[in-house]
Amino acid sequence: MSQHADILIWGHGPAIFEVFLEPTCPFSVRAFNKFDALLAHVGEEKMTLKIRLQSQPWHLYSGVIVRYILAAASDSKEAAKKVMQAVADHREEFEFTDHCTGPNRDATPNQILARLREYSGVDASAAFDQPDLQNAIKWHCKYARQNGIHVSPTFMVNGLVQPDISSGDDIEHWASFLRR
Repeated sequence: MSQHADILIWGHGPAIFEVFLEPTCPFSVRAFNKFDALLAHVGEEKMTLKIRLQSQPWHLYSGVIVRYILAAASDSKEAAKKVMQAVADHREEFEFTDHCTGPNRDATPNQILARLREYSGVDASAAFDQPDLQNAIKWHCKYARQNGIHVSPTFMVNGLVQPDISSGDDIEHWASFLRR
């Protein structure tokens, strides 16, 4: 499973755009929904997009969802992307109201997993149940810590954190950092 830790990569160009996302964070969702347009705008031959998963404890089902995304990645990065898109499209089904209340307090982890399967069409149950999947999860956590990443979304260009990039920026602003 650990070989799938670094699979969430699109494009193959020299400019490296790494984004640390928590899948249920509204700001991460806003950034995630711009990635296809960014790749089309800049060109996959000019940039490489790397998604890093940044589980955050105040998003209470974050660990379960991150594990499912990485489990889906054991099939393919496109399967993982489908799961991320399903979470983005149905965010309220995976998040607590104000991070502490609401109907999801009654949801069990198995119900969250069923929602992920239903909304994404990806059944990553077998991979999710493999204990060595924790190696991929730990890789993402360690990589974030080694780079001083604590919140999502955080953006890095060519290995340097870019505090002047946010999820609210348009893709042209993001692209300007890739041309420097």
